[in-house]
Amino acid sequence: MRRKPIETLAASPVMIGAVTVLIAIVAVFLAYNANNGLPFVPSYRISAQVPNANGVVPGNEVRIGGVRVGAVETIEPVEQDDGTAVAKLDLRLDTSATPIPVDSKVTVRSRSVLGLKYLEIRRGTASEDFAEGEVLPVSAAVPEPVEIDEFLSTFDDKTSVAIQQNLVEFGNALAGRGPDLNEAIGELRPLLPKLERVTKDLAKPSTRLGRLVSALTATAAEVAPVASQQGDMFASLDTTFGALAEVARPFIQETISESPPTLAVATETLPRVRPFLAHSTALFNDLGPGVDALAANSPAIASALVTGTPVLRATPILNDQLGPTARALEDFNDDAAARDGLSRLVQTSNILTPTLKFVTPAQTVCNYGALLLRNLSSVFGQNDGVGGWQRFEVHFNSDGPNNEGSPSFAPADGGDPPNVGTTSDRNFLHVNMYPNTAAPGQEFECEAGREGYLLGQQVIGNVPGNQGTTTEITP
Repeated sequence: MRRKPIETLAASPVMIGAVTVLIAIVAVFLAYNANNGLPFVPSYRISAQVPNANGVVPGNEVRIGGVRVGAVETIEPVEQDDGTAVAKLDLRLDTSATPIPVDSKVTVRSRSVLGLKYLEIRRGTASEDFAEGEVLPVSAAVPEPVEIDEFLSTFDDKTSVAIQQNLVEFGNALAGRGPDLNEAIGELRPLLPKLERVTKDLAKPSTRLGRLVSALTATAAEVAPVASQQGDMFASLDTTFGALAEVARPFIQETISESPPTLAVATETLPRVRPFLAHSTALFNDLGPGVDALAANSPAIASALVTGTPVLRATPILNDQLGPTARALEDFNDDAAARDGLSRLVQTSNILTPTLKFVTPAQTVCNYGALLLRNLSSVFGQNDGVGGWQRFEVHFNSDGPNNEGSPSFAPADGGDPPNVGTTSDRNFLHVNMYPNTAAPGQEFECEAGREGYLLGQQVIGNVPGNQGTTTEITP
């Protein structure tokens, strides 16, 4: 009996083709998912928050020390407690990347100039690690210097044209000036030894150049937030300098040229002027109270100036008359008879001066003379067809003792007169032979005709108290 031969896999074209197709499908599947990690390979998943995931896409590599250890699976925005938004990157890492210490840092880096990104993890040194599924906070994201793609993006069309124009102008400035440049370089040779000494001094720790650089860094950090305002300022400066260009020559040019000699003169002169300025300061300080008083009295001064202006206008006429008047006075002074008369007038004045010192206040202060003459004239002010008569009236109390209507029968000393038993009917003498008239040595008052009658007491001489100086004014 004859056996049927057994068919092998290699002998079947259909099986070979099916296996080939299956292998191709598996290869394509593995190639498609290579960026996300191979299937059936253990993985370690954590997440990381970064301030900006611009340019990062799912599938970008995750590296530690430059070695690929995983890939970015998904990207989603996350809102922080303060309202800001950050990007959350879900990472699928190989188990070989574990552990990830909690003080590790992450940075989004450029992989090429074409803009491809990757996430770099820099391991920390903490003893505690992130567990699977935990999230690296945004504080772990460390910004790096500007990437090449960000740098190249600053050269827009306008900037490129400006750079080209600068290069052309620089070329024009240097063209044909080779000998001059060579000569300038030769002249700079003596400067190099001095520059070497300067750099050595700057390199010494005592100069604290490092602190200067740190301070400049801090200054730049402070100025950075107002960069846009500074840009606007420089744009406005162009307008300002354009306006100044119109007066640059000769005005600004002459100012710059004359400033050094002016400063030299000021340097020499100001020390000499300093004492004068100090004395001027002291003078104005002394004048301060006078100025304050002048301010308080300025209305009176203004009134005096207004009143004095017409007087000043008439002053020329007075000045014209002063000359003849002075000559007439001189002739009068040279006349012997006039001088003798003046001497007698001086003697008369000396004799009358003591009397006038006492009599004058009776008129100037109390107006007694004018009142006396007016009252005398009014005594005979009434008249009829026959003539005038004297006016007077007697005031008396017919009921009291020692009144004006009868002879006195008892002293006016307050004693009880006959048939009188009440105190109010007692008589008291009131007489003032020399009333005060504001004369020298007297009270400054006008007593005559103004004494008050003090009941129940005797008053001889000046009435107690000041009677004042107000009397009737003569019209």
